[in-house]
Amino acid sequence: MSNSVKAIVGRALRETGAVLKEAGGAEIFTRHRPSMMLMGNKPFKTNDTFIAPSASVIGNVTNWDESSVWYGAVVRADSHPITIGFSSSVQDRAVVTTLSPKVQNMKSGFPPVCHIGHYVSVGAGSILTSCRIEDLVEIGEKCIIEEGAVVEKNVVLEPGTVVPAYTQIPSGQRWAGNPATFVEELDEEAREHIKAAAEKTHLQAQEHALEFLPYGNTYVHLEELEKKGVQATQG
Repeated sequence: MSNSVKAIVGRALRETGAVLKEAGGAEIFTRHRPSMMLMGNKPFKTNDTFIAPSASVIGNVTNWDESSVWYGAVVRADSHPITIGFSSSVQDRAVVTTLSPKVQNMKSGFPPVCHIGHYVSVGAGSILTSCRIEDLVEIGEKCIIEEGAVVEKNVVLEPGTVVPAYTQIPSGQRWAGNPATFVEELDEEAREHIKAAAEKTHLQAQEHALEFLPYGNTYVHLEELEKKGVQATQG
């Protein structure tokens, strides 16, 4: 039996077992790990980094001070390093990843790392792959930035913008569309808004961090289930 078939059968059996336990009155609680070591690489974060309970930060990831990774977001550095800069945020359900470990250098000649600079807001549902985002960039919701792309300082990408591979977005501009096209030069107010938005997100992250203990809060859910007198099973 191939490994793929074994995996499918194993998952089917586990899910069937979970359904039967729930039908029998057992409650299931999870022990999700927001920050996970992989192949000896443990994500680095500072004391004021916020990683949401349902986020996944995996492998060789560096989180600078005041950075945040929000609910359902995935930052997966299982093949090449990922950096998230000072006061930058990866918002809900966004995905930040890199190319396969088989790729050691991109067509540009640079390694396929993913770099997110300081005061960068990565909008909800966006996807970033082995790209470079300089400081002070606002990335709208559901944007896609492909490998080798470079977004320079003081740039706004409107929601849904698709930046093709190896595209360079010049500093001080607003871009939108699929593929990304130039919209306008940013005025001083728009430039200031980029940093203000990043700082506002950090303040929100601090409020959320107060409700989430660094060693997790799964035990709270477990205690609630035990008070109800039901059998609890780790899912």
